[in-house]
Amino acid sequence: MDVVQELHGWFDRDLPPVRTVEPGTTVRFRTLDSGWFLEPDTGGDVADRRRAPEHTPDAGHALAGPVEVRGARAGQVLAVRIDDVVPVSWGTTYAGLRATAWNSRLGLTEPAVHRWTIDGATARNQFGHEVTVRPFLGVIGMPPADPGRHSTVPPRWHGGNLDCRELVAGSTLYLPIPVDGALLSVGDAHAAQGDGEVSGTAIECGTERADLSLDVRDGLFGRPLATPVADTPAGWICLGIGDDLDEAAAEALDAMLDLLGALHGASRSDAMALASVAVDLRVTQVANQVFGVHAVLPHGAVRS
Repeated sequence: MDVVQELHGWFDRDLPPVRTVEPGTTVRFRTLDSGWFLEPDTGGDVADRRRAPEHTPDAGHALAGPVEVRGARAGQVLAVRIDDVVPVSWGTTYAGLRATAWNSRLGLTEPAVHRWTIDGATARNQFGHEVTVRPFLGVIGMPPADPGRHSTVPPRWHGGNLDCRELVAGSTLYLPIPVDGALLSVGDAHAAQGDGEVSGTAIECGTERADLSLDVRDGLFGRPLATPVADTPAGWICLGIGDDLDEAAAEALDAMLDLLGALHGASRSDAMALASVAVDLRVTQVANQVFGVHAVLPHGAVRS
């Protein structure tokens, strides 16, 4: 299988696609960690670590792509089935590196760097702490319709740096398509992450492979789509993005009410009542300039 590993560090609708595929094609990506590093952190100066030659000072996350999906049109929906995500054998987590009000409030007076060895289902750091590996891609997204270069940091209504820990293998992510051809790029793999990604990083790692099957739909359940929605092993998920957690939660819940209406024929008010009984609101991330909340409807939580 041909591997997409060409790198770039921003979203741009005019960036030429590195591959063009038919709808229904499975594409294999190979990605670096978000910082473009080619080797593990060994405790030396970060300036001495080797980065990919494509890295530039103005680059954001190291993204592989973009991949054009033939016939995809703005306003349709890109269905991204996540078939497999296999991390490399090492990763890194950082905390307290930036002088922020939050770090000061929490008493983080010095930075911490955790260097992880990833072995199968387990990651172990230099202090002997072990965590379960649950890998996913932090960035799955397409460029905005507006011309020019756009940062990879904030997530958007058409995907990007979502950092949702539930988007593991076995999930299908549905994204509104902002530009013809879709022009999907991916990267920022995490071997493990908690909801919120509170330090600003997870176990940042590259991937040996990330297999994604790409398809195009006119909508989801016969309706237009305005924000990312996913069918995951944890349940149906609607993702909201906002300038604060209230706005992000309202956006996630708005999408969930639409989903409950489509799945169970519920009115908006009835869907709100069902959501209050069966839906969980979780903080996706607080690390990416805007805030993320995802609403989770576990499979089988509501039966009709």
